[in-house]
Amino acid sequence: MRRRIAALVAWSKTHEGRKIIRFTSVSAISTVVSNTTIIIVYGLKIIKGEVYATVFGNLVATLPSYYLNRTWTWGKKGRSHLRREIIPFWTMSLLGISFSMLGGAYAGSLVSHHPEWPHIVATFIVAFANLASFGVFWVLKLKVFNRIFHVNELAEVDEHLRREEQA
Repeated sequence: MRRRIAALVAWSKTHEGRKIIRFTSVSAISTVVSNTTIIIVYGLKIIKGEVYATVFGNLVATLPSYYLNRTWTWGKKGRSHLRREIIPFWTMSLLGISFSMLGGAYAGSLVSHHPEWPHIVATFIVAFANLASFGVFWVLKLKVFNRIFHVNELAEVDEHLRREEQA
């Protein structure tokens, strides 16, 4: 068991390990942003429909997700490239939001079949459906975004080694 933990710690210090940890962190931040937004807008009845609240929450979360993934996870700077970065990112995000819409619709159906449930329960069912939908797309997004924001592998390794030497 100690060897596995040591191997995991060693992997987390590699370039690939750091990148995946950063992607996971950005995903966690995006999930908190989307679910918090959904809980606020649906819970306070600002947006009454489960699907609309889900779409809105995910659209809000997509903005910090793009910026954090591009700059922190993949280390890109400067202007975004429309065809190689923005369009693929938004395409994947819209696919994820579409899948979340299915989760929102399911949550809405479940809630409508149980009108006796308090609105707070319905709110958390909608948020959980969003969370479950997000989980389905996580690995796929990791693979696709890794290709979108991929930079010169040799340059990445050199940068990683330079940072290790300085540490």
